[in-house]
Amino acid sequence: MAFQPIDPESDSRIEHKTAVLNGLTYHYLYGVPPGGSFKATVFLIHGWPDCSMGWRYQIPLFLRMGFRVVAPDLMGFGGTDAPKVPPAPISLYGYKRAADDIAALAKEVGAQQIILGGHDWGGFVVWRTAQWYPELVSRVFSVCTPYTAPHKDYVSLEDIVKGPLPQFGYQIHLASGEVEKSVNSEDSIRQFLRGVYGARTPEGETSFDPVEGVVLKNLPKIGESRLLNGKLLDYYVKEYCRHGIHSTLNWYRTRKSNWEEDLGLLDKKVIAIPSLFIQATYDSVLKPEMARGMNEYLPNLTRGEVAATHWALTQKPDEVNAIIRKWLEGQGYVTKASL
Repeated sequence: MAFQPIDPESDSRIEHKTAVLNGLTYHYLYGVPPGGSFKATVFLIHGWPDCSMGWRYQIPLFLRMGFRVVAPDLMGFGGTDAPKVPPAPISLYGYKRAADDIAALAKEVGAQQIILGGHDWGGFVVWRTAQWYPELVSRVFSVCTPYTAPHKDYVSLEDIVKGPLPQFGYQIHLASGEVEKSVNSEDSIRQFLRGVYGARTPEGETSFDPVEGVVLKNLPKIGESRLLNGKLLDYYVKEYCRHGIHSTLNWYRTRKSNWEEDLGLLDKKVIAIPSLFIQATYDSVLKPEMARGMNEYLPNLTRGEVAATHWALTQKPDEVNAIIRKWLEGQGYVTKASL
């Protein structure tokens, strides 16, 4: 079933709200089904370089199924605060702080339990939130991002890139501080977003390479993106111009901080609650082989896949939504007759 995506400028199905969570202000999208009653609350956590509006095709699905929806902008993104590092600690942009703030937002909206979904960085966040707050998260799902267990030994990003995951090379570039030197104006942010979302130059060249990172010399020539254009692109540009892109790149500077905090989860590697993982078969970074060992730690795992790139949420929304809907039907939350 196809749904009209949320309009970024004005949409009666959602409200734009803010809340102070553990001392910092978050912006989030908030929606309830018509009539105001709901069977459960779903939190949706975006990735990079996205924002809460990245769930624009999924929010209508959840509302139609009778769920309340909460979709925050992560730290450093959109209308959420972007503390400068330093003097703020880099851990503000890590999994544990995100989990703490999700728990605080759940309390803010009066949700004792939540269904938690994520994509990209948001996928990493939701797995960890389910571990840090098992009493809060009743179900968890991730699109593109496989579960990885906490590890007692630290492995640097450089060693990861030299070893099993050369396609993570772009993360070294994003963390380096070089990208924001060139992407620092409204026009350059616009070109940057077009490029990351698949646009090319007239010669067919890209401006993003998983191994090398952002191809800065190609940015001025990048054309239109089929996935992010028109007033939706205007919205994203406006949101990114609030803080610039530097704060969003802090997420790529947290590897050691995340590892240090993950040490508190070494005895909680197994996530026993019902979980769903949706693989994008053409994801050039989070490749299918990375998800092979998940069943060892997720005994109640359901798997699905869509023939899409990393941007499956908006590239193949009907297919993603169908998998989520079928999973929730199997969990007894919704019946086919209610759709």
